[in-house]
Amino acid sequence: MGGWYQLGIVGLYGGLLALERRAILQAMFSRPLVASTGMGVLLGDPTTGLWIGVLLELFHLGGASLGASLPEHETLSATSTTAAAVLMAPGESASPALWSLSILLCGGSGSFGRWLERRLDADTARRAEQANTRAEHGALGKAMRENLWALWAPFWVFGGATVLFGGLGLLLRPVVTDLSGALMQGLTWAFPAMLTVAAACGVRGSRSREAGRWGTLGGLAALLWVVGWWLGGEGA
Repeated sequence: MGGWYQLGIVGLYGGLLALERRAILQAMFSRPLVASTGMGVLLGDPTTGLWIGVLLELFHLGGASLGASLPEHETLSATSTTAAAVLMAPGESASPALWSLSILLCGGSGSFGRWLERRLDADTARRAEQANTRAEHGALGKAMRENLWALWAPFWVFGGATVLFGGLGLLLRPVVTDLSGALMQGLTWAFPAMLTVAAACGVRGSRSREAGRWGTLGGLAALLWVVGWWLGGEGA
């Protein structure tokens, strides 16, 4: 029951931050460092939230919505990755190994979030046209409802997406306890490697064309590191 209750918190928090990101307030609470740390605090593991937030903030540094150009949805990536790491931990604080595993599983959710956002923007534009038409005909109440529905859509969609990705941690919790020590040690050492790559992305500017290449290279390097450590440990 505790896990399902936590998923409810994950969905509510993810939906609210999706609104804060573009529709309401826009006070930077949806940035990875703040969003991830907040998720960690809500789930009882602020340390995990802080470290994952630092990594993802560096990687997404400089990302901003500029006209029709949409960056990856850094908020979904931060909240879902942190939720997965915390929910994956079997009754204790998540370890650096679980931080790495959750990043490998959910770090790419930002691209999925951008895909969702493009479709929501199309729906928002349609509702705006309907609201203008109804306002011109004096139906102000119906026009206001169109605006409210345009706000509810990202709340439910991104709240559900956060649960979808973050819930992977809950599903994998029984499996994590059976992972070999060598694999967990490899994942532990992969986190500093990922942090280094994220810092390089931050220095170069995450809006540059090379950022995706750096991220892909870092993910592959971390994966090879983990596999090599695991095979070496199994061979010993």
